[in-house]
Amino acid sequence: MPGGTPPNSLTALPQTTRLAPSPTGALHLGNARTFLINWAMARKAGWRIVLRIEDLDSPRVKPGVIEQTIETLAWLGMDWDEGPIVQSDDLSPFIEAMEQLAAMGRVFACDLTRSEIEAAASAPQQGVHETRFPEHLRPAEMAKRFDDRERGWRFLVQPGIVEFEDAFLGPQRVDPAQTVGDFVVWTKRGQPAYQLAVVVDDARQGVNEVVRGDDLLDSTGRQILLRRALGLGRAGGDDVRYTHLPMVVGEDGRRLAKRHGDTRITHYREQGVEPERIVGLLGEWCGLGPREPMSAGEFLRRFDLHTMPRSQVVFRPGDERWIQKS
Repeated sequence: MPGGTPPNSLTALPQTTRLAPSPTGALHLGNARTFLINWAMARKAGWRIVLRIEDLDSPRVKPGVIEQTIETLAWLGMDWDEGPIVQSDDLSPFIEAMEQLAAMGRVFACDLTRSEIEAAASAPQQGVHETRFPEHLRPAEMAKRFDDRERGWRFLVQPGIVEFEDAFLGPQRVDPAQTVGDFVVWTKRGQPAYQLAVVVDDARQGVNEVVRGDDLLDSTGRQILLRRALGLGRAGGDDVRYTHLPMVVGEDGRRLAKRHGDTRITHYREQGVEPERIVGLLGEWCGLGPREPMSAGEFLRRFDLHTMPRSQVVFRPGDERWIQKS
């Protein structure tokens, strides 16, 4: 296993989760809510928490954001047991994983652009945000060596349903071969793509509890396939438990972003807003009753995943006014 974690070892490790912010922008109310829930679940259950900075999307990483993100999590009241671990500090485990996949004939080099793939594919399915990679674009023979790190590489997806039990959403069935097909695992920047990086890092850091937004639900099938191919965990590679949470969206139904105003935690902090006011709003969104100022410790005491609302949270102008109220 890349990074030194042997197969079948996760069952002997304590339950471990990770807070994994990406420094492509400042922490906002939506991802702060996910991190706070993850933290509360971990502290209630006695899980170990790893803080991992996922900074491999290098063209978008902004200077100073890593330090700012760490400080913001602590300001809100969260803590962790290990880290921060910065992904880009050591690429060798990802290279080892690619070499392993290449030796098995499970990856191939592909420099096609998104528009070229779209031109070669049939019309995308309604609701699917990625164009499925057509089988006829695969090379006649799979590479046996990962011999060019400056090219894009894709993982060969074999037909079949991937099933897993989500701790919040219940039984899930996905078919990556039909939704996305062969997906990117290595980029032309000489770095692992998200799907490979998260699988390798979760395994080598002992992460077996993944809590994240349900916008990443479709990624889970791909990550399970990679775990199986790399021989991680028990036979089948399904040692990780996933908890996918409903997203925070604007009134237009789209994921919370700049178009909905400045919802950065640092923005509110600069305006003199206390962390208890932010946590109080997040607490209401999580089913803890009417909004009221609340510490992270109080959120932890009262939070219960089983009573958390299952619908998306809609950020409204009244929420902004409440946060800013002195």
